[in-house]
Amino acid sequence: MVTAPAGTPAAAEPRRRALSYPAVLALLAGLLLAAGLAGLALGSVRVPPGEVLAALTGSEPTPLAPVIRNVRLPRVLLAVVVGAGLAVAGTVLQALVRNPLADPFLLGASSGASTGAVLVIVAGIGTGLLGTVALPVAAFAGSMGALVAVYAMARRGGTMTTGRLILAGVAVQYILSALTSLALVLSSQAEHARAILFWTLGGLGGARWDSLFLPAAVLVAGTGLLLALSRPLDLLLAGEEGATVLGLDTHRFRAAAFVLASLVVGVLVAVSGAIGFIGLMVPHAARLLVGAGHRRLLPVTALGGALFLVVADLVARTAAAPEEIPVGVVTALTGGPFFLWLLRRSSRGEGVVG
Repeated sequence: MVTAPAGTPAAAEPRRRALSYPAVLALLAGLLLAAGLAGLALGSVRVPPGEVLAALTGSEPTPLAPVIRNVRLPRVLLAVVVGAGLAVAGTVLQALVRNPLADPFLLGASSGASTGAVLVIVAGIGTGLLGTVALPVAAFAGSMGALVAVYAMARRGGTMTTGRLILAGVAVQYILSALTSLALVLSSQAEHARAILFWTLGGLGGARWDSLFLPAAVLVAGTGLLLALSRPLDLLLAGEEGATVLGLDTHRFRAAAFVLASLVVGVLVAVSGAIGFIGLMVPHAARLLVGAGHRRLLPVTALGGALFLVVADLVARTAAAPEEIPVGVVTALTGGPFFLWLLRRSSRGEGVVG
């Protein structure tokens, strides 16, 4: 039986941890810094580490300094923000539906956000000052609508099974994919095809300094709010009846948390496209390190998600250089086998969520 994401607090706590919590945070932060520096140095043109540091500090003029400061550095920072946000959103969604297979991509939230953004672009309002507001709003609306649809279809008679959750997510993704294809067919402009491919596969190549502020602000604010709500999230893992007995209005809290998760996913997808499986894999790895308590779990998940996407983007840029692989393809090639393994393990008993 699968009744909670990777176990309830009692079941999921490792009996013995090799590293303390501060050591885990320090290790992940160090690995993230190293991956970020590698992301600045490697690419179609390799830059020696000394020139990278000189470009960052401005201590010595180098010919590649503009590339590092204005192209690679915003891209690495966007990978940090998007990876952290998707991992945090996945952690919260797994707690809300009490299912280890929940993920912004698998539940249709990323696809919904992409569809909303594509419709805005095809309508001709995805650029300029209006586009900076319309894109995140449309992505949020699409993400929220997809999550609500999946949750409503998967929940029947007060319960939710793993099978229904997956089938509902697949069904919603097919519908959203059809809407995206329809928008492409009806559009008469060739550049819309490139935009739709970007939103479908995900990518960080469009990172700019002016595109970082909104997703970074949403990530910081959203994660801060979720940390403040860590106790109610922990209560949900114990079951809806138990959480209600302990004084939690589960329906109101779940609705509010869904809106918050949708906002984070929508804003992130508006700048990166649909990048899947980060919110599925990273929370599981984080629970192995620090357990299921969300006050400790969320910071570790954020660092792990940032590290994973920075490394995935580095692979996407260098594996087939000078050609660039969409980073969503890299995360899918990694996350697909993990999802199949997790699904096989979960199918030993059909999970039911109260």
